Amino acid sequence: MPAKILISACLLGHAVRYDGKGKRLSHPAIDRWAEEGRLVTICPELMGGMSVPRPPAEIESGMTGEDVLAGRARVMELTGGDVTAEFVEGARRALALAEAQGCTHALLIDGSPSCGSLAIYDGAFAGRKHAGNGVTAAVLQRGGIVVVADREIDRLVDLIEAADTSLA
Repeated sequence: MPAKILISACLLGHAVRYDGKGKRLSHPAIDRWAEEGRLVTICPELMGGMSVPRPPAEIESGMTGEDVLAGRARVMELTGGDVTAEFVEGARRALALAEAQGCTHALLIDGSPSCGSLAIYDGAFAGRKHAGNGVTAAVLQRGGIVVVADREIDRLVDLIEAADTSLA
């Protein structure tokens, strides 16, 4: 069975981001994987009970998703609301879906406090990023899912081809 890929819904153009927009990633591999039935679409924030639109959120104090999971940091909205529980619940549900669907890889939008895997915003709501992962990326990685950022899609193509070759 070919490798399945968890993908951020916003990368498919779904209007699920905090601002009510999508951020479609156009790439021939995504079209091919969709045709092959390999893509499993998620939005961890919606899975955690949040709505669209919603206030922007960032992990506080330059911390990461790992820090949130360890209880050292919170996910805070620009308005001051603490949405840590929603982010953690959405991440757990994303992992459960990935496991149930047999996903081995995830293609997630970078920068997000949920899905970022290379860099996330620093919690000051000033547009600055730092190296680190979001809550969902951290939970998926802990669960053995290979997480790849949208700007690394060519690396994911190589990883999927290698996985398919090893299964053949």
